Amino acid sequence: MVTPKAEISKEIADAAKMCFQCGTCTAGCPSGRRTSYRVRKIVRMAQLGMKEEILSSDELWECSTCYTCVERCPRQVPIVDIIIDLRNMAVAEGHMRPQHKGTATNLVKFGHTVDVKENISKLRAEMGLPEVPPTVLANPAAKADLDKILAATGFTKIVE
Repeated sequence: MVTPKAEISKEIADAAKMCFQCGTCTAGCPSGRRTSYRVRKIVRMAQLGMKEEILSSDELWECSTCYTCVERCPRQVPIVDIIIDLRNMAVAEGHMRPQHKGTATNLVKFGHTVDVKENISKLRAEMGLPEVPPTVLANPAAKADLDKILAATGFTKIVE
C-alpha cells in the first residue's frame, strides 16, 4: 500500500520546477476549453508547495489525462504524472469527488466501474448478446482475483 506523503514529494516538486510557466499546456488543454481547469495553475501551485489548496481543489479532477500538455510542453514536464501523483495524494488524504468515489465503489462491489442495470441486460439479450458481458461480471474466479488485488493495494479502503 502506498503511504501518503505529508508534503508534495520531491519528485513532484522537481518535475514542477522544470516548468517556466509559458502557458502552452493550458492553451492546448481540451479540458480547459470546457471547464475552469488550468494546467499551468496547478503546476504553479505545486511549485509553490500549496499542497492543501491543490488537494482540495476541484480543478485537480478536471484533467482527462489526454497527454496533450505533455506532448506540447517545450520543457517536457511530465504534467500528467504530476496530476496523477497529486490525485493519489488527495485520495489518500480523503479529498475525493463523490462521482469518483461512486466509480471506485462500483469497482469494488461489481468488478466494473459501471453496474449493468436491468434495462441494459434486457437490451443486450434483445441484441443476441449474453445478458451479462463476458468480463469479470460473468467470471466469479476473475472477480475473486480482482478482490485480492484491490485489497492488497489498499484500494478497497478508499471506498470505506
